[in-house]
Amino acid sequence: MASLVEARRQFNHATVFDAWQSFALQLSRAPCGCCKLRYQCSRKSPQGVPRAMAKIDESRLFIPVRIAVLTMSDTRSLAEDKSGNTLAAMIAEAGHTLADRALVKDDVAAIRAQVQAWIDDPNIDVVITTGGTGFTGRDVTPEAVMPLFEKHIDGFAAIFHMLSYQKIETSTIQSRACGGVTRGTYIFCLPGSPGACKDAWHGILKWQLDNRHRPCNFVEIMPRLEEHRRS
Repeated sequence: MASLVEARRQFNHATVFDAWQSFALQLSRAPCGCCKLRYQCSRKSPQGVPRAMAKIDESRLFIPVRIAVLTMSDTRSLAEDKSGNTLAAMIAEAGHTLADRALVKDDVAAIRAQVQAWIDDPNIDVVITTGGTGFTGRDVTPEAVMPLFEKHIDGFAAIFHMLSYQKIETSTIQSRACGGVTRGTYIFCLPGSPGACKDAWHGILKWQLDNRHRPCNFVEIMPRLEEHRRS
């Protein structure tokens, strides 16, 4: 009986590990060995698991998204804001609109007030914050922003940590990156380093904020985010 239980335990561990490896492979978005086209290969991996099927549907017209960027810092100015500048550049490069940008102190009331103002602004679709997601006494961005969430985007944090782990391994545990949606506005809280902002953008947001991304994306469900208030 003991040997049977142990055999089942080993099988389950192996199955979970293989599934995680397959998921990590898909998240890496690397071209496969049989072609040089990213995201579109229909060949199977050696384990028989289909490769990533995510892709950009070029037949669709690109829809720019209006994005506001908020930096939390007690010491920097906008001119010295490397992470904010990095996000602004990536937003513009992707063809989106930088609708607004601000820098506030690491203060719960100040952060929440600015994010709430952008939630109330009909000309802003997405809010991205950078900084204040750590564990020090002054890191209060999640405390300021998460109470505003009507729905939490749990997968954002999960995928961010998987991407980050590939670069900094267990140090990713010190980030409390999070995402949510409130009154039709997407909100994503990123760490304060330019590298972390690049990971979140190139690994997640660049694709999910592109209405051409398949099989699904955040943009195509924007018209339905407020449907419960219209009924």
